[in-house]
Amino acid sequence: MTTSTDFTPEVMNVMTDEIESAGVAGGPPRRPRRRRKEKAAQDSPDRGILSPSDWRRRRTRWTNRTLHIVLLVILFIVGLGPLLWLAKSAITPTADTLRTPMAIFPHGVDWSIVSTAWSTVHIDVQFVNTIWVAAGSWACQIVVATTAGYALSVLRPKYGNVIHGLVLGTLFVPAVVLLVPLYLTILNPPLIGTSLINTFWAVWLPAGANAFNVVLVKRFFDNLPREVFEAARTDGAGPFRLFWSIVLPMSKPILGVVSVFAIIAAWKDYLWPMLVLQDPAIQPLSVRLPNLQAAIELDVFLAALAISTLIPIALFLVFQGLFLRSAGLGGAVKG
Repeated sequence: MTTSTDFTPEVMNVMTDEIESAGVAGGPPRRPRRRRKEKAAQDSPDRGILSPSDWRRRRTRWTNRTLHIVLLVILFIVGLGPLLWLAKSAITPTADTLRTPMAIFPHGVDWSIVSTAWSTVHIDVQFVNTIWVAAGSWACQIVVATTAGYALSVLRPKYGNVIHGLVLGTLFVPAVVLLVPLYLTILNPPLIGTSLINTFWAVWLPAGANAFNVVLVKRFFDNLPREVFEAARTDGAGPFRLFWSIVLPMSKPILGVVSVFAIIAAWKDYLWPMLVLQDPAIQPLSVRLPNLQAAIELDVFLAALAISTLIPIALFLVFQGLFLRSAGLGGAVKG
C-alpha cells in the first residue's frame, strides 16, 4: 500500500493542480485563477479602450503613458499658463514685463506693486463692492431658484406645466434685448416709486430672475424620492416645513453648483453693473478696473487683475468636487 511519504514534492504539486482543475465533488472543472481574473477584467464595465493584454505590451504601454504626459503638459500650459503669467507679472516691474514678458523675474520681485494696487488705487474698495454684488446676487438667485423649483416640482400647481414652458421660453430671448426694458424698470420700479439706480438692489434683483437656475433646480428636485415627501406629509409637515427640513438638506449638490455659477457670473459681469452703478464709489472690480487702466501703471493694473481672480479660484478649489463627481446631480437617496 502506498503512503503519502512515497510522493515527491513534484508529484504533490501536479496532483494539487489536477484537483483544483477538476473542481469539488465532481463539479465542472475550475478555470485557472489567472484566466478568471483576465476574463473578469475584460467583462468589467469600467474597462478602458485598452484591454489588460494591450497593457502588457511594452510598446503600447509606453506610447499611452507618453501621450498622457504630453496631454497633461498641454492642459497645464493652456489652463494654468495665463494665471501663472498674471501672478508673475503682478510682482514684476513694468519695464521687465514689456521688455521680456516671458522671463521669470529678470530683476527680482517687487511686492510693493501689490500693496500699491490695494491701497493707492483703492482696489480694496472695489474688492469689497464686488463681494457685496456677488453675495447679494447669489442670495437672490438661491431664493428664487429653490422656491420656484420647489413649487414647480414638488407642489405642482394646476398650471405648473404652462409656467415651466414660459420659463423655458425665456432662455431663448437674448440678454441684450432685455437691457432697455430692464433698465426702465429699475429706473422707475413699480410699487416702490423710487429709482434703484446707484444701489446694489439694481444688480441683485435682476440677477434673481435667472431661468436657467430655475430649470436646473427643478430637474434636480424631480429626481428626489417622493416617498420621503409623502412620509413627511403623513407626519404633519406643511409646505414650508417640507421645503426647509426635507428638500433643502437633500439638495446640497445642486445648491453648491448654483452658488458657484451665481458668484462667478456676478464677479465677471460688466455691462449691467456699468449701466446701473454709475457712482465710482460703489462700482465692482469688473467695471472699475477698465476705467482705471489708462490712469495707472501696467504693473499696478496687472496686480489689481491678479487680486480680482482670488475669489473665483478659491471657489473652484472649494467646490471642485461638485463638478468632478459624476453623481453630483443625481439626487437619488438610496437605502
